[in-house]
Amino acid sequence: MTPFTSLLRYGAVALAAALALQAQAADPIRIGVAVGLSGANSVVAPAVVQSSQLAVEEINAAGGILGRKVELEIVDDASGAVGAQKAFDTLVFQKKVDAVIAMETSAARNAALPIISRGKVPYIYTSFYEGRSCNPWMYVNAWVPEQQVAPIVNYFWSNLKARNFFLVGNDYAFGRGMLDFTKKYIEKNGGKVVGEEYLPIDGSDWTPVLSKIRAAKADALISATAGGAPNVSLAKQLQGSGLNLPYGNLAIDEATAKNMGDVATGMYMSASYLTTIETPENQKFIAAMTKKFGADLKTPNELSEPQYEAFYLYKAAVEKVGAVDKDRIIKALGEVSYTGPRGEVSMNKSRHAPLAMRLGQIQAGGTIKILQTFKGVDPGAQCPDLK
Repeated sequence: MTPFTSLLRYGAVALAAALALQAQAADPIRIGVAVGLSGANSVVAPAVVQSSQLAVEEINAAGGILGRKVELEIVDDASGAVGAQKAFDTLVFQKKVDAVIAMETSAARNAALPIISRGKVPYIYTSFYEGRSCNPWMYVNAWVPEQQVAPIVNYFWSNLKARNFFLVGNDYAFGRGMLDFTKKYIEKNGGKVVGEEYLPIDGSDWTPVLSKIRAAKADALISATAGGAPNVSLAKQLQGSGLNLPYGNLAIDEATAKNMGDVATGMYMSASYLTTIETPENQKFIAAMTKKFGADLKTPNELSEPQYEAFYLYKAAVEKVGAVDKDRIIKALGEVSYTGPRGEVSMNKSRHAPLAMRLGQIQAGGTIKILQTFKGVDPGAQCPDLK
């Protein structure tokens, strides 16, 4: 082979490599969003979709991620395990997304994790949940019981003098997990749980449960349902029963509270995000959402804001790595932070995030009055064995 031939061959190889890199750089980064467009989460899903769309629009307007456009792939998980398996299979193996950012029920999340593991796709779970769900490919930027339960129980104990608590939930991972933690916390601090009842996730008749609450002479009620539709049916039937006792809801979001009307008035909630947070970042977020969606805007809430923020956390991780390298991005997700509407968030505590928590009470019209704020609440040792 002559030197000239070798030079030509080397040039051809170099050109091919350069073209391949250029083509890769031009390819969009695809992010999958599995969400309950049908089923129990259909009440909150539209707000989650809107926050995802705004995040992608803003990121693309600012040049994308490493110069690459971001594209959304939105799939309905039907708010349950079977639907999640189908949705994640579609996203991971058919759409071949680069990451999944999703707010889901616990049943849907648990069903999806084996698919995430097989596909080795970074997954940011953006929904509050019962805690201690651990996977090498998952990070969580929402609250867990260690962050959410204490503000409500402590307020009921100290301010409302409640000593006897009745717990109500849906019979699945979230309801059981949240109320198990709540029961232990109440009893550890000297209170008493006088009753504990669960309804199937698709159940809607709370009448027998409400009769038991009345008979138990509880001082306060705390619920952990599947959110969405179960929240609405429980609150309506509670109001209709004539029971009048402090009610702390561990699964309500601001959008659902507004949609529920006067049946939610007076309810207590503990959240990391509320639209009434007075920071420049939150004001900018609300203004951007209002400008983009106008009259169609769904109220930003505890489930949709972490979804928005997760896109920026993923962007920060990719830019830290300098490539869409899934193995390296997984490590980087625990090393980056983003300052958004809730404040600074970093998923650096066993793949979960210390968060500012706000105790709120729902007012007439669905607005939330912030009663107390607790900064930097630690999520505890959620996944200490994951590296």
